[in-house]
Amino acid sequence: MTRIFPDYTYGPGPRKNCWWDQTIAAPDWPALQGSAKADVAIIGGGFTGVNAALRLAEAGLSVIVCEAGPPGFGASGRNGGFCCLGGGKISNAALTRTFGSDGRRAYRQAEVAAITHVASHLDRFSIDADRHSDGETQLAHSPRVAARFRAEADEIAEDYGVACRIDDDTRAVGMATKCHGALTIPLGFALNPRKYLFGLARAAEAAGVRFCADTRIMGMERDGSGHRLISQNGDIRADRVIIATNGYSADDLPDWLAARYIPAQSSVLVTRPLTQAELDAQGWTSRQMTYDSRNLLHYFRLMPDNRFLFGMRGGILSSPRVEAVALARVRRDFEAMFPAWSGVDAPFGWSGMVCLTRNETPFVGAVPDRPGLYAALGYHGNGVAMGSYAGHLIAGQLLNDSEDTVPDAMRRPLRRFPFGRYRRILVPGAYLSLKLKDI
Repeated sequence: MTRIFPDYTYGPGPRKNCWWDQTIAAPDWPALQGSAKADVAIIGGGFTGVNAALRLAEAGLSVIVCEAGPPGFGASGRNGGFCCLGGGKISNAALTRTFGSDGRRAYRQAEVAAITHVASHLDRFSIDADRHSDGETQLAHSPRVAARFRAEADEIAEDYGVACRIDDDTRAVGMATKCHGALTIPLGFALNPRKYLFGLARAAEAAGVRFCADTRIMGMERDGSGHRLISQNGDIRADRVIIATNGYSADDLPDWLAARYIPAQSSVLVTRPLTQAELDAQGWTSRQMTYDSRNLLHYFRLMPDNRFLFGMRGGILSSPRVEAVALARVRRDFEAMFPAWSGVDAPFGWSGMVCLTRNETPFVGAVPDRPGLYAALGYHGNGVAMGSYAGHLIAGQLLNDSEDTVPDAMRRPLRRFPFGRYRRILVPGAYLSLKLKDI
């Protein structure tokens, strides 16, 4: 396998202190042993893979899902739990320029459909995922950003059909901060991502899906009219294959993926439960999922048990030393934003990989010139909703189901980044540019 980060990135180190692991036991998925056969094999047991598997199994197909590590190992079992608008970084101007006004609206409505999709599955399968938050709130980190909130609210109304709330004083929404205003969008909610993932996996298993943990697919080859996937302990023959590995993809699985994505680190800490006195001292009474307006943003929320989650984007290196530095940086920014909590212990801290594309949108579609091979990836740090919906959509493509239409912006073939396997060198310059824009 050809991956652009060291082996440490794909091992247990970065997620060994993940809070979500304490909240629900992992299911018992055995590793693949020997040979297996299915109508569809899915590489990746996260939101995308499980949603795709569920839809395909309910349509009567036999499905095997392969997870490289233990259940919930990847981003779906360690993210911040924000089920919200997003999935791409593309601007409205770029969407309109490339796909027209109708194409822009179709993509933006897909973001709404993604949230609705997750909510419907939580209800349908009675998944208790600690859901909370009435939409999401953006905090203006500068007066310049706050001054744009009215125009941004008008654009949100046009794109998503909802009215935003604007507050000049963040204390009005229970968020006493040094920020300069708040924009609340009434779409989305927060959840425990691991409880959601495993609840959905239980539903998929009940529908007949076979899950294999600790089954890293090392190679892929044509097998007659289908495919043969090769792991360390066995192989799978399948008529069709879905790649659902997002930030944990490999450049040669398949070769088409080479240089078409960049993994980027995101780090999170979780505090011990805060007391009421501590909450009062900081002036924080909201359980709203929240983020600031920086390009390299911070995201945070008070969870139902009064633990506080705080995360931010990281760097392009990965090692035990880099991990420690990244988490120390998260802690410094946490204390800067919430000085009343500078003495509060945060016993949990971890990191994972988000997935960026040069298109600045997710990709959902068939792999060119590889009959029967499909891929869905590239959620830019917003995979709870969009990753789930992408799995649903890619399954619909396999089923030739016209019920759900993939927007043109998500069907466009992924463009390559320059510099091939060394493309990570692009990230420092991009991060510096984004930091300068935040001043």
